[in-house]
Amino acid sequence: MKQNKLKSRMRRKVRIRKKISGTPARPRLVVYRSNLHVYAQIVNDETGQTLVASSSLALTRAGETGLKNNKETAAKVGRDVAVKAKEKAIESVVFDRNGYLYHGCVKALADGAREGGLQF
Repeated sequence: MKQNKLKSRMRRKVRIRKKISGTPARPRLVVYRSNLHVYAQIVNDETGQTLVASSSLALTRAGETGLKNNKETAAKVGRDVAVKAKEKAIESVVFDRNGYLYHGCVKALADGAREGGLQF
């Protein structure tokens, strides 16, 4: 079952990445979620450079205690990545859900980033 889920996600990921790419004008906001944490980074695909990154693991180390992989934490990560992006003068991004379905933590992260001021 696990291999089938992973293969399905990888197929969706390839299909998505064929269509979207990050540019200096509109970099790509990538989401990755593990069993314990949720990660987000903003990437310029032309140079292969990560511009901004945030995760629930980094927020936990920064002093926010008790963060797990849930919707509230994902929203905090989204807001955090949006604040960091604003500091680097990034206003709009392309959202890459990385093959995950757009619900739960992925949707909460996207909503948090929109609350923080990113446009996509």
